[in-house]
Amino acid sequence: MQVLESEAVPQAGDETRNEARSEVAAGWRIVLPACVAVVPLGLALGVLVVQSGLAWWWAPVLGAVVFAGSMEFLLVGLLAAAAPLAQIAVSTLLVNFRHVFYAISFPMHRVRGRAWKAYSTFALTDEAYALTATPEAAGWSRARIVSIQAFFHVAWVLCVAVGAGLGSLIPPQVVGLDFAVTALFVVLGIEAYKVRRSVPVSVLALGCAIVAALISRDNMLLIAMGMFCAALICSYALAARRSSRG
Repeated sequence: MQVLESEAVPQAGDETRNEARSEVAAGWRIVLPACVAVVPLGLALGVLVVQSGLAWWWAPVLGAVVFAGSMEFLLVGLLAAAAPLAQIAVSTLLVNFRHVFYAISFPMHRVRGRAWKAYSTFALTDEAYALTATPEAAGWSRARIVSIQAFFHVAWVLCVAVGAGLGSLIPPQVVGLDFAVTALFVVLGIEAYKVRRSVPVSVLALGCAIVAALISRDNMLLIAMGMFCAALICSYALAARRSSRG
């Protein structure tokens, strides 16, 4: 009788595993649209890596190790130009500094364990933040949050690797694919302007780019971004001082 009762009662370990599986499945359903949407960008990055003269295996390495979205596109150009390590580091800091603010509303308190927190911090991309920075996500489990990031990470690496394979099949006579980075950031700039239609900010960014190109073409990006960030900080500081006086 005791044996029958023990067989009828589900074990606690089985319940935990079933709950973990359901949370992982929920994470997959949440992140699936983002994985599909990122396919063109991943393919473009893979093609760009090969067309920039780098070996094809750099594409999945960048996708897996760097995993920084737009910074990966910039990094391809910097690596191809053999840019100094200091320039790469500062460019990465300026491009991805927004992630510092992501941590304010990201449900990191739900991710317990040092190793899990370390990976979740590493995999905190724009897409992962958009999917998890919601009131509902404050109650999500670690399994669901990490699975969202992990599935997106794997999807990105696969897309980049496939893009590198396709890029290696493109004949060398086809030129101009390296302009994909410029086209990408032009589109991102246009979309950013649509969100916040600020002509002064756009003019300021263009002015910083022109001045930086005149100062040093080799370090144009670094100088322009530094000038632009400094100008924005100064303008917001002046606006805050005026509002406090008013």
